[in-house]
Amino acid sequence: MKLSIVAKLESLRERLEEVKVLLGDSSIIFDQKRFRVLSKEYAQLSEVSSYFQRWRQVQKDINMAEYLLQEPDMREMAKDELQSYRTQQEILEQQLQLLLLPKDINDERGCFLEVRAGTGGNEAALFAGVLFRMYSRFAETNHWKLEIVSTSEGEHGGFKEVIAKVAHEGAYGVLKFESGGHRVQRVPETESQGRIHTSACTVAVIPEIPYAEMPEINNGDLRIDTFRSSGAGGQHVNTTDSAIRITHLPTGLVVECQDERSQHKNKAKAIAVLGARLRAAEIQRRQQKETSTRRNLLGSGDRSDRIRTYNFPQGRVTDHRIGLTIYRLEEVIEGKLDMLIQPIMQEHQADQLAALSEML
Repeated sequence: MKLSIVAKLESLRERLEEVKVLLGDSSIIFDQKRFRVLSKEYAQLSEVSSYFQRWRQVQKDINMAEYLLQEPDMREMAKDELQSYRTQQEILEQQLQLLLLPKDINDERGCFLEVRAGTGGNEAALFAGVLFRMYSRFAETNHWKLEIVSTSEGEHGGFKEVIAKVAHEGAYGVLKFESGGHRVQRVPETESQGRIHTSACTVAVIPEIPYAEMPEINNGDLRIDTFRSSGAGGQHVNTTDSAIRITHLPTGLVVECQDERSQHKNKAKAIAVLGARLRAAEIQRRQQKETSTRRNLLGSGDRSDRIRTYNFPQGRVTDHRIGLTIYRLEEVIEGKLDMLIQPIMQEHQADQLAALSEML
């Protein structure tokens, strides 16, 4: 392991001792916000320090085994032990490098999932419905709560747009690589000649922002309109103007919410989505200012980035960012997304490790 990485680990071990002392300070104990932040840091540093302590012990064991190799009657036993220690050393070094990777604080949060029909007219709207059902099945498999925020249905089914909140800690860290353009190649139900059509949808995954971290939104910058929600008919039809449409005048962002029967609840949900979008836009602007030659699997964050193609006639799915093609389309559409999500998360981790090696 590089000396620079060892030095970094030593500094983290020292920081652990500092945090331990701070957590025993009565003034910090009564400051709940500060106490929570330090407790979280302590937990993370404890894990790193534990692995580092084990690594240092293995280094001592390796040195001892190498010394015993010089003793004829101990040579064979020392050789076996040395091999075992070096295997442990390699595993611990890999784990320590992973623990040193920069953490995205948003990874532990819930998220808003937005699916929109792109080019392709009615077929794009139908495919948006397929994509949303795919994500719904994935959420159900993982026991995540998914709440509809707003929908705009297509003329022949599916959605022109659908926004949902995935209320589960860590959902953003799993789904964030789904943002971008999703292309479909298939024969539409309305196609009489059996010709394959290509259409597209866009997906945006935005981290949920805690109320305390919400960007400041000036009420004077908002135009709030109310309208009557569309319903399933009968007793479910909303007879009051409870649906909310909020327009953020400086940016032109528009958010609607009609899922709740209460106007106040719909407004709260819409404001939450708007705040998350504004924060995401700010982060994207900052990232665009930073130049980097390293490939970024998250792309520019632009929904026009084509990330995946679903080819129905051949039963295949291709992720263009990492050149992955699998012939299990039906399973993917049924919500078995791990086979696509895990490889790209691993590739992203490999990129981070390469960047870490360059920096340290």
